Amino acid sequence: MNSDFRSPQPINSLIATVNHVLNKLPAEARAWFESLPWHQRRYLLSLCHLICVASPEVQAEFLDDYTADGLVSRKLEDRDTKQRVKYYLEQFQIGTELTESVLRSYIRQFYVHTAQDARRQPDLYLESALKLVFSTEEHNSVFCYVLGFELLKMMFRMSWLQHERLYRLQRNQEDFINTYIKPIQHAHRINGIITPKDASLFFAKRSYFVQQPEMSEKKLVELVMATFTTDVTSYFGFSIIRHANSIAFDYDYIFQAEAEEFFL
Repeated sequence: MNSDFRSPQPINSLIATVNHVLNKLPAEARAWFESLPWHQRRYLLSLCHLICVASPEVQAEFLDDYTADGLVSRKLEDRDTKQRVKYYLEQFQIGTELTESVLRSYIRQFYVHTAQDARRQPDLYLESALKLVFSTEEHNSVFCYVLGFELLKMMFRMSWLQHERLYRLQRNQEDFINTYIKPIQHAHRINGIITPKDASLFFAKRSYFVQQPEMSEKKLVELVMATFTTDVTSYFGFSIIRHANSIAFDYDYIFQAEAEEFFL
């Protein structure tokens, strides 16, 4: 048998794989790729290979450098979603303004946060990032992410008494506690922000229960990213945009001074 003989099967398999990938591209992107001369296609394929084998953090930095400008400009054009998010931030009395610099920072953070999640699911990172670039639906998830992240930051700053007041307002208290409150309080504990001591003693319990968490903005962002995935964060914001009553909120009740009922 001729040792130089090459079966057409691997070649056919490669062609089928390439066609499968190309079929997933937007029509404009596929047409552009197919219009490239072969030597330019090689450069593009080499770049794709380098991105795929890079660490999630490097992927995040690369995608941020090459997509941030376009994504920010498209976000600023999405006035309807931007106004809705702005409205809900005001309802929760969160003062963050959706300026170009804030959106740019959040898009960068979204990539880094996704890269962090990718340590658990590395094969999903690049896919989710490309969806963010190409999909209109995924574009909206940036605003959902911003809203969800700002709300989680607010909750991280709450005392445990304020957490209790917040979950009392919710229709499905158990789900709200398990999804948001318990992870936040666990992060408070393990990071030494709030340390329950002699929890069985009433006055000791009251001391840490009403303690206001103190942390820098940098530490706060790190804790939210370490505690919640991008999916949970984005869905939190999306649930509010989709249905305003998905989370009940009464600022005056939650942030009032220590209530006498606590002593009963």
